[in-house]
Formats: sequence, structure tokens, C-alpha cells
Amino acid sequence: MEITALFKSFIYLVSSSLLTPVLFLLSALILWLIMYSGNFCGLWINRKRLTNDIDPLLALTNQTFSNFPPAVRQCCLQLIELSKQPHADLAVTHLLREQEHHLWKSLDRLKMLIRIGPGLGLIGTLIPMGTGLAALSQGDLTRLSGDLVIAFTTTVVGLTLGLVSYFFFTVQRRWTEEDVKNMELAAEIIMGDYVNRPDERQ
Repeated sequence: MEITALFKSFIYLVSSSLLTPVLFLLSALILWLIMYSGNFCGLWINRKRLTNDIDPLLALTNQTFSNFPPAVRQCCLQLIELSKQPHADLAVTHLLREQEHHLWKSLDRLKMLIRIGPGLGLIGTLIPMGTGLAALSQGDLTRLSGDLVIAFTTTVVGLTLGLVSYFFFTVQRRWTEEDVKNMELAAEIIMGDYVNRPDERQ
């Protein structure tokens, strides 16, 4: 019985000590998400301005890359340079895979925040609930009310982080899919044009 009581006390101590790091992480993630929201709005406005009423196939065929996002524009310019080199097909494939990996990797933080935010909110809810119930058994209603406030606010903050992150991730995933599609289309057009000009391969 003494060993069980020792384990209970140890687990309670560990659980109580996690509350401060959880509150710190939630606060830091809120600040990061606010700054990311400004960056996201800038990207949204920029993409709307660049890709408004353009035909990607026609633009890529005419090699007018100015209306594409910076990542696609830079990839198209690199594709043109690679198409003039020996073993161009392998170099182009490597470039496309590298660019695609970079674009998807940029979404990892949002993907993690979708799960981390609600998880931290749940932890921040359960810890004060335990201390609040302990205070209730001692008749300390003031501490109980304070713990309940912390419990419910951390839940709201955690769920908000997850929902907003999911919205940003969904929109940026669509942008990434569109950019990858345009990169692959540009590679086919540029390499096809290169193959049809055998004099430049010599």
C-alpha cells in the first residue's frame, strides 16, 4: 500500500508540474499563429493578384511565368536551364521531386499544430480539474473556481489553435497541389519543346 501511495504522489507531482509548461506552450503557439495569420493573408492576396483569370497551360506554353507564385516561377526558370544539359530528363525529375518535397515540408508545422493544439488544451483542462477536485474535498471553493477557469480557457484555446490551423492547412494544401501540378506541366512543356529541337541538344 505504501508503494501505491508513493506512485500516486509521484504521478500527481509530475502532472501538477506539467501545467506551467502547457500554459507556456499554448501562449507561444497563440503568438506564432497570430504572426502566421498575417503571413497567410499576404500569401492569399499575392496569389489572388498573380493567378487571377490566367490560363496556366497557355501561360506555360508561351513561357510567361510572371503570373505564377515565386516557387513555380523559380522552378520553371531552373527547368529551362536544366533542359539544355546532358541527361536533362534525370535532372528535371530530381528537381521536381525536390521542389515537391520542399512544398509539402513547409506544411508540417501546421499539420502538427492541428494535433498539438487540442492535445495541449486537453492536458491543460485535466490538470486543473484534478487539483480543483482536491480543493473541493477540502472546501476551498476559491481555488476550485480558479482551477475551473484555467481548465475551460485552455480547452477553448487548444481547440481554436486546432481549428484555425486546419483551415490554414487545407487552403495551403490546395495551393501546394496547384503549384505541383503547374510545375509538372511546365516540365512536360519545356522538355517536349527541347526534344523537338534536336539542334540544341548537340
